[in-house]
Amino acid sequence: MTTSLTLPPGLTVRPATLDDAAAVCALLNEIDLLEIGRADTELELVTADLKHPEVDLERDSRLLFAGDRLVGYALVWDESAGERVNVDHYVLPGHPQGALYLLGLLEARAAERAAANGAARAVVHLYLNTEPTTDPAELRARGWRTVRHYKVLERRIGVDTDPLPKAPPGVVLRSCLAEEDRRRAHALLQESFTEHFDHQPRTYEQWLDDIGAQTVDWSLIWIAHVEGVGYAAAMRTRDNRASSKGWIGDLGVLAEARGRGLGSHLLRHAFGHYAALGRDRIGLGVDTDNGSGALALYERHGMTLDHAVDTWELIRPGL
Repeated sequence: MTTSLTLPPGLTVRPATLDDAAAVCALLNEIDLLEIGRADTELELVTADLKHPEVDLERDSRLLFAGDRLVGYALVWDESAGERVNVDHYVLPGHPQGALYLLGLLEARAAERAAANGAARAVVHLYLNTEPTTDPAELRARGWRTVRHYKVLERRIGVDTDPLPKAPPGVVLRSCLAEEDRRRAHALLQESFTEHFDHQPRTYEQWLDDIGAQTVDWSLIWIAHVEGVGYAAAMRTRDNRASSKGWIGDLGVLAEARGRGLGSHLLRHAFGHYAALGRDRIGLGVDTDNGSGALALYERHGMTLDHAVDTWELIRPGL
């Protein structure tokens, strides 16, 4: 990464290494506390990001230090192999020039990666809390704009209120303990999300890297078989150890199987399963402009707003 900005005195920058995972996780949880009032970042997910084979830590990551204290983290990651490049940018308050310096690094590196993909431009996306530690005015001044809004929803659950539901007639739900079912889950999620905003096609092997498969509990990922249709839906969840709640990462139903109550059944299955595990909350994120009716489905099942996230976009010409 390179940038024309000048790093303020007292601040230093270097690439991240795998040994920095715990420090990065602590930083992100400190930012979580400021933005949403609780630590919500898992070390396993940070480690998976740093270990991802499509990330070159020497060129795609930077850590910002004030003296010996880690105050900022930046990462570039490319799922599209084309013009679309994602970036992460987290900086504690009190370091505005350092934040801009990191942002310049991200923008330049994203343009490099898009150019290496053969793209004529870089379409860069950054996901931020709607009340972020990053200054939105500075983002807008650099040409960034918000293009999508997401709600993070949450619901209280309990063994008395959320028993495991009975499957609808002709529906069989099972977890993905077998390799063939893991591949089915991947294929179902890829197909059901094809028309969603910013969906990037991923091979099975890429998907395994994306979800940090080495530490995934496959008993928490389910597929649904529907009589007369075949395999028609999948749901990927995880037990969030940082906040001790369940988290639904993906819930997808094939177009030809919608309207049969599969989404509701999968959702209630997650409620019941995590309640039985002793969790008292479960959450998920949803695109508010999703045309599938997902937001309305979740709200009908008692899920309410916890916090919100915006997708910011910057378009830069290729290098």
